[in-house]
Amino acid sequence: MANVNLTTQAPDARNKKLAIILLCVVAGMVGLAYAAVPIYQIFCQVTGYGGTTQRADQSAAVGIIDREMGVRFTASVDAGLALEVKPAKMSVDKIGSKVTVVYTATNLSDQPLSTTAGFNVAPAVAGSYFNKIECFCFTEQTLAPGEVKEMPVVYYLDPELDLDKELDTVREVTLFYAFYAS
Repeated sequence: MANVNLTTQAPDARNKKLAIILLCVVAGMVGLAYAAVPIYQIFCQVTGYGGTTQRADQSAAVGIIDREMGVRFTASVDAGLALEVKPAKMSVDKIGSKVTVVYTATNLSDQPLSTTAGFNVAPAVAGSYFNKIECFCFTEQTLAPGEVKEMPVVYYLDPELDLDKELDTVREVTLFYAFYAS
């Protein structure tokens, strides 16, 4: 009789152990899914991968060179988000110059609206040379009904860009913001 109990308990113990392992795997996958975005964001910021810009502080030493580069500004807004965004006008400046531009957002609804913007630079190889000193990206912006908000971006293009052979013929880069509900 003792053997019967051992054989019936052994599968239960194995099933319990397997269930715990599978639960841990599922929990680990969920954790990785939540961590993927910040990890990818850090990776892109460090490497400039996929057109992600670099961050710089106000005191960053910048040398200005004679070569000029145009920066075009664009924006898109998620469908269903009652927000109008007017990007800054194109700017053409000497590489290394600190530039301030302003995006303008208007809440078109009669309700408060919270939005966040992600960004990218094209061509992607220029992302590692695009240094933002001040930016509204990844910061929640809340606008009252009908409110118009100015959102500045302060940036410079690193003069090292001029040494990158892939960018020899590039005369313009694009800074793109995608606005979504937060």
